[in-house]
Formats: sequence, C-alpha cells, structure tokens
Amino acid sequence: MMRFIWPLVAFLILAAFLYKGLSLNPREVNSPLIDKPAPAFSLPQLHDPAKSFSAEEMKGKVWLLNVWASWCVSCREEHPVLVELSKQNIVPIYGLDYKDNRADGEGWLTRGGDPYTLSVSDMDGRVGIDYGVYGVPETYLIDKQGIIRYKEIGPVTTEKLRDVILPKVAELQAK
Repeated sequence: MMRFIWPLVAFLILAAFLYKGLSLNPREVNSPLIDKPAPAFSLPQLHDPAKSFSAEEMKGKVWLLNVWASWCVSCREEHPVLVELSKQNIVPIYGLDYKDNRADGEGWLTRGGDPYTLSVSDMDGRVGIDYGVYGVPETYLIDKQGIIRYKEIGPVTTEKLRDVILPKVAELQAK
C-alpha cells in the first residue's frame, strides 16, 4: 500500500505546481535588471551605420528603449501607440532593431512611421541578451543615472502607457 502513496503524493505536488504556473501572467515576469544599471552597449545606428549610439550618451535623461523587429507581429500592434507617444515629446524613445535585416527595419519604419529618436541595429542579438530580452517587443524605462526602472514585456498598450509608464516617466523626470 505504501508503495502507491509516494507516487501519488509526488503526482499531487507536481499537479499543484503546474496549476499555479498556469495561473501566472507571462507578461509579469520579474526582470533581475530592474533597479540595476542598464547594460552598456555601442551599436551602429540603423539609418546611418557609420555612426554609433551608446547608452552612455543618455546619462542625465529619462528615456525608453524599445526592442522591436520588422518580422515581429506584436510590434505592429504597439507601433501606432509609440508613434503617438513620440508626437507628444514626453520622453525620447530609442529603438533596438533586434535580429533584423537593416533594409527590412528601415523599410518597416518608412511605411509605418518612425517613433524613435534613433534606432540601433542589434543584428546578432547580443545586446538583447544582455538586457534579458524574452522576445520582441519589450520596452525598458531607464532613469537619468542609467538605471532600469521598469520593463514591459509584450506590446505597449495605450492603457499601460497611460496607467503605468507615463506616471513613472513623470516621477523620474521630476527627480
């Protein structure tokens, strides 16, 4: 009889973990980079590969880093929200074109509008790995000291922008 109880107990414990895991929201994955310095990088600019851009250039400014790609379906969902945000000039948005062909990235921005102050090209995805990118799109809010204060996994929505991101931007800009 005892030999049947232990497998049953093990099964019930595993089932409980599975049940708990299925109830979690994948967009609410805590990033170990929150409240830590943003990883340093220097990458070629998408529109002018002869020029580079580094996160160091943004010290003293609150800014958003949006990881996107022309092949990303969810990026199409968030793109109009970013275009509208850029027109408001509340916070600069910098793009990280992730594992994408330069011509495809440029063409996508030409067709859909370019919300970015500038975009850099991360063709091999190394900077994305440093930032802990799970998948595109992802958006990082970085403060004046270069510390990541917020990470949005998945498309930025109008509601998330209004209710979470912009209040955090205002708070960080006031400091």
